[in-house]
Amino acid sequence: MLDQIKQSMEGTAENFLRLREKAPVVEAIARAWTEALKRGNKILFCGNGGSAADSQHLAAELLGRYRFDRDPLPAESLTTDTSALTAIGNDYGYENVFSRQLRGVGKKGDVLVGISTSGNSRNVVEAFAAARKMGILTVAFTGQGGGRLRDCADLCLDVPATATNSIQEMHIACGHIICGIVEAAMFPGRN
Repeated sequence: MLDQIKQSMEGTAENFLRLREKAPVVEAIARAWTEALKRGNKILFCGNGGSAADSQHLAAELLGRYRFDRDPLPAESLTTDTSALTAIGNDYGYENVFSRQLRGVGKKGDVLVGISTSGNSRNVVEAFAAARKMGILTVAFTGQGGGRLRDCADLCLDVPATATNSIQEMHIACGHIICGIVEAAMFPGRN
């Protein structure tokens, strides 16, 4: 069992070494979030399953605090309102659960972050289509290759992995890096 644990840890470390090639897109995403927040806009998140949990996690890092006490930053996860999710899913189809919410709470200049390990989640693709019509910048967090979201997104962080757990580990690590950069940029001298 100990050998299995060590192998898993070494595999994770190798994945993160390969992730360094994505530093320029991580920087671009951090800039986009910061610019939107400085204009008074918000960061919106969506995803399914573990990616829904990551959406909530990253929105909470911005709304609450990441590394230091400061004012909240406007962020929202479209994965948290079960009444809206189930009503929209029932009345309009599950593929519309994020796009319909976005049309209600999003505005031009916001940023929509869609998290999908495959890059093919239909409801995230539909949300990106709605965002484009609304003038909302789209950021995809995907696995290797980007799936359908690569072609829909303004910025695509397609991490260098194909296993769901590895993709999710890299997504949350990159999300944390971005939150740290944004927090420091929004509150200079407060760290």
